[in-house]
Amino acid sequence: MKKLLSILLTASVLATPVAFATEASAAPQYHETHKAVVKKGSWARGHRISANDRRRAVSINYRRYHLSTPPHGYRWVRIDNNFLLIGSTSGLISKVLDAH
Repeated sequence: MKKLLSILLTASVLATPVAFATEASAAPQYHETHKAVVKKGSWARGHRISANDRRRAVSINYRRYHLSTPPHGYRWVRIDNNFLLIGSTSGLISKVLDAH
């Protein structure tokens, strides 16, 4: 009787990790988060950025990002993950580069 009890106990101890492994793989993973990517407009050469976008645009040091020197009257800005070369007064987009 003691031998049977010890065999059953050993079998249950050995089978427990296998049971949890199959249960864990079938269970949904709640720790993973899925973030929605919101794409705000597509920037295109020749378009004009809105006043709201101009306010949230961040002027950057073009040398730090190895960008070309902007012509007179233009400046490099960063909006979201894009570098835009825009006219300082008009807001006209001259060049669009991906900042990745």
